[in-house]
Amino acid sequence: MSLFIEYPILAAALGAVCLVLYAVSRRLSTAVAAAAWLAYAAYETAMRLRWLCTGECNIRVDLLLIYPVLLVISGVAALGFLRWSVQRRGV
Repeated sequence: MSLFIEYPILAAALGAVCLVLYAVSRRLSTAVAAAAWLAYAAYETAMRLRWLCTGECNIRVDLLLIYPVLLVISGVAALGFLRWSVQRRGV
């Protein structure tokens, strides 16, 4: 997950993927995941540019909360999309 600290654009890309999945499925969980990833990308960009952190930002305790929340939201969205996909196929 530290890859997102170095490259916040990857978090924005995941948000964009979730937006596309929302456009296809209209599942609320994918919209929430898209918003969460895009918000995290903006937050991480602000941290990288030192807008939100003026001193030493090496110890990121905030990520102990952020990463599990992002993982849970993303998992729920993925399961919701898969469930929608299976129901759509009529399997």
